[in-house]
This record gives sequence, C-alpha cells and structure tokens, in this order.
Amino acid sequence: MFERALVGSRKYWGLIVVLLAIIGVGFICYLKQLDYGLGITGMSRDVAWGLYIANFTFLVGVAASAVMVVLPYYLHNYKQFGKITILGEFLAVAAVLMTMLFILVDLGQPARVFNMILHPSLRSVMFWDMVVLGGYLLLNIVIGWLTLDAERKGEKPSAWLKPVIFLSMPWAISIHTVTAMLYCGLAARPFWLTALLAPRFLASAFASGPALLILFCLIIKRFTKFDAGKEAIEKVAQIVAYAVTTSVFFLLLEFFTVYYGQLPKHMIHFHYLLFGVEGYTGLVPWMWASLVLACLSLYLLINPGTRRREDFLAAACAAVFASIWIDKGLGLIVPGFIPSPLGEILEYAPTVPEILITLGVWGVGFLVLTVLYKIAVSVKEETAA
Repeated sequence: MFERALVGSRKYWGLIVVLLAIIGVGFICYLKQLDYGLGITGMSRDVAWGLYIANFTFLVGVAASAVMVVLPYYLHNYKQFGKITILGEFLAVAAVLMTMLFILVDLGQPARVFNMILHPSLRSVMFWDMVVLGGYLLLNIVIGWLTLDAERKGEKPSAWLKPVIFLSMPWAISIHTVTAMLYCGLAARPFWLTALLAPRFLASAFASGPALLILFCLIIKRFTKFDAGKEAIEKVAQIVAYAVTTSVFFLLLEFFTVYYGQLPKHMIHFHYLLFGVEGYTGLVPWMWASLVLACLSLYLLINPGTRRREDFLAAACAAVFASIWIDKGLGLIVPGFIPSPLGEILEYAPTVPEILITLGVWGVGFLVLTVLYKIAVSVKEETAA
C-alpha cells in the first residue's frame, strides 16, 4: 500500500517539501545542540525541563485520545466511526513518534537512552513510560495497517487482531496515567503533587486529541473526495465538549484546593502562573490566554447551533488545541520549577534553536501523518468507488 504515498497532487507534494524543509532546519539546529550541548536552549540547572518535555506531555495525550474513536467502533459497534477510526489510529502513531523524538532531543546525548534499555529498573516510572509508549506505538501500527489492508482487499481483519484491538484500549489509558505519575511522584515539587493530575491529563487528552482529529477531517474533506461523515464528526465534537468541560472543572478544583487551603508552598506556583511573583510574569499572559480560549471553546461546543456549523466547530477545536497545549505544556512544566525548592526564581524562555528543533520534531510527525493519511484516504476512496 505504500506506493499510494508516492502518487499525489501538486498540493500534496508541496506540503511534503515544506515539511522536509522544516525538518531540515530543525535537524541542523539539533546538530548544533548535539555539538554544543543543551546550553543552547533556555533550560538551566533550576529549570531542567522546558519546551521539549512540554510538547512530550501534550502529545502523549493526543496519542491516548485515539481510544475515544476506537472504543465506540470496536467495542460498541458504532458504525458511524468506521471511516474516522483509522484516522485516529494513524494520528496516535504520529503523536507517539513525536513524544519519543522529544525525549531524545531532551536527553542532550541520545546514546543515554540505552541506559534505560541496558540497565532497566522496575522501580523507575521512566522505564514503564518507555514500555507503554513503545508498546502503544507498535499496537497502533499493527492495528491501523492490517485493518486498512483488510479493507483494501474487501476482507475481514484476521481473528487474532480483535484481542489486540481490545488490548489497545486500556493501554491508551495507561500511557497518560504513567506520564502523570512521572510528575506527581516527585514529592519535592508541590505544583505536581496532586492525585488529580492523572484524571486532569486524561480529560485534557480526550479533548485535545479528538479536536485535532476533527480539524484533520475537515481539512481532508476540503482537499480530497473523502468525507468522514457528518454524524461521526458531530459525535466526536460532543466528546470534545464533554472532555473540555471536565478538564476545566478539574482545573477549577485545583484552584479551589490551593487557594482555599492557603498553604504558601502550594499557592506560590499557581500565583506565579496566574499573577506573577516578585515582578516575574513570563507565563501570566500565556495562562490567561489559555483560560480565555477554554471558555470560548466551551461556549462554541456546548451550544448545538455553533457546534454543528463547520466554521464555528473548526474555530472551537483550534481553541481547544491551543488552550490545552498552553495549559498542559509550558503551563504545567515550568511552574513546577519556579520557584525552586530553595525559593529562588529563575524564569525560563525557549531560545530560537530550541523552537526550531521543536518545529522540526513536529515536522517529522506531520510528515509521517501526511503519508499515512494519504494511504488511508486513497484506500477509502478506492473502496467507496
């Protein structure tokens, strides 16, 4: 089936060229980082995680969200998701690939990844995160490719594939739960020390991932003959609406717990994020932008009239994606380090090479996704004809 990715319109090849150019620029900057070290980034001894880990955390959620279309289709036989499920599975493949690349570039020396493989520790949450992410990538590649190949041949998928599909459902939940444990298991960082972190991660994941999937479905519908179906998109939009509502509710619970409890060591991280501390306000406009976008998306998604219009739906999904990227990215990672356990404040801002490397990783993900979607859409159009 891969030969289908080698045939396409000028717009398709133009997109491929643009993505390759972005990847090339990012790779050149990465070579500079590999030679000089992580000193070219905005990270420091006090803020050890930055833009790379922020994107890693966000994209794990995007990958996990595939379960929101896989589960209704395979477990509840919701036929309307028949066209959209393969798109969700391939989105998960690209997202997991990007999470792994962000970990790789954050290591500084990529050879260090072998320490995890050669010297595994069952007590290490990072080890289990590597296991669940690697397993989830393999599961989605196998499930997506074999089901698409069976559809191309006009056959039913092999019987052994069904248990693998069922296995992928709880596995999707596990990848984001383990990621949350990476943070909430760090007792010295009060900002992350909450049992609500894993539910917050899952709620935001089930909003951002399906929102991105809707955007891709609308783009594909505009530039190809493939249509995922109005009813399927509307149902996914409802899922996004419920998930965003839950995510905002969990965030409000965090605010209430912190500010009602009035514990200074917990309040100061949230205060820095929302209002700034001692004149340091680097993330304040970003966080308020996230809150405004979340409220805007809630209005557009909860109201059936706006949710059913494609233009408003696209705007709402873009707002959801941007809001959660801010909240779950830099809004989650950086305040965990500011102030430090010693009370020192050293703000973080990503550098230009760091941003270009990040764009390069996103370019790799979108390139893989473009190729996979080209294959999937070609098969869908062929079988429909």
